Amino acid sequence: MTAAVQLRNISKSFGETQTLRDVSLAIRPGEFMSLVGPSGCGKSTLLRILAGLAPQSGGTVSIDGTGIDHLPPSARDIAMVFQSYALYPHMTVRQNIGTPLRMRRLPAPARLPGIGRLWPGQRSKRNGIDQAVIDAARLVEIEPMLDRKPAALSGGQRQRVALARAIVRHPRVFLMDEPLSNLDARLRVTMRAEIAALHRRLGATFVYVTHDQVEAMTMSDRVAVMMDGEIVQCATPTQLYGNPCDLRVARFIGSPEIATISSDELISENGGFAPVLPRDPVTVAFRPEAVLLNPAADHLEVSATLERIEQLGPELLVFLRLGSGTRLCARAAAGRIPPSAEGQSLSVWLPARGFMLFDANGSRLDAPHIREFADAG
Repeated sequence: MTAAVQLRNISKSFGETQTLRDVSLAIRPGEFMSLVGPSGCGKSTLLRILAGLAPQSGGTVSIDGTGIDHLPPSARDIAMVFQSYALYPHMTVRQNIGTPLRMRRLPAPARLPGIGRLWPGQRSKRNGIDQAVIDAARLVEIEPMLDRKPAALSGGQRQRVALARAIVRHPRVFLMDEPLSNLDARLRVTMRAEIAALHRRLGATFVYVTHDQVEAMTMSDRVAVMMDGEIVQCATPTQLYGNPCDLRVARFIGSPEIATISSDELISENGGFAPVLPRDPVTVAFRPEAVLLNPAADHLEVSATLERIEQLGPELLVFLRLGSGTRLCARAAAGRIPPSAEGQSLSVWLPARGFMLFDANGSRLDAPHIREFADAG
């Protein structure tokens, strides 16, 4: 069962420090929504408010149009996967996964170790729990590990146990708070694919918190970029990369970071930019793929110094510095420039039209502001 989630005008203060400022977000049924942003932007706080683990200072939270602000976490029909896995070390995988169901379905005496199994009238419930555990374990491919304890599992296997423990309840909404941050780089790539595949199989509503833009961009239907306690932009990964509405979003989304240069500096590098730039000073931004090392139509030549080269298998990242001191990055095929060229001068070509413009406040000038908040659902 999937559910729509609505956060309306959520604010949160800790004393005089305001962590969230009037945050509104509409999450569609079955959507994979990621909250991404730098540390301290308020994304984990927002997730905890949705889970009922922290009260908001203002605003409302609802699921399928029904307010849940007054409900404790256990009554919200939400499952949360934590960064630390939060597994019971003395329990087996089977027991860890089944704990939420035992707490919900069995009376307190029937949950006691040893004597609980003798409590009358609970056999069918126990059989149902056992089958649900097996089904959840099969979904995340840990069925052979059900009788192991967490200490005997790898980090990725423990994360699968935490996922299975969330799945077994069949909640309306899954919340995940940086669940992959404790894994090594190779395992994170594997688990990204597995979580995305799990979302497709379950068709459930996922709300995923991360500071890693790669996780957000590769798994999500939409991404909400948070800065300083606010959602700056909420859109699809493609829209965020190609049409950021704010300079902060443009800089945060994309690796290497987008290059920025003032329009006055750009015109001083090549006067051909003057006819296509506003008279008032603005910030001009170029993605690495827009910076070319060969002449091309609708591109203007500027001189640069090659600072360094990063080898990335089939491609290079070429880091450049213009005469004004502004730094650019270009992508190039492997072998295009020898490492010995570092420190030399060369020409690069910048697009005369394919760039982004931002005003003095960081707002996008040459594209509509793409915002999809509470009224977008």
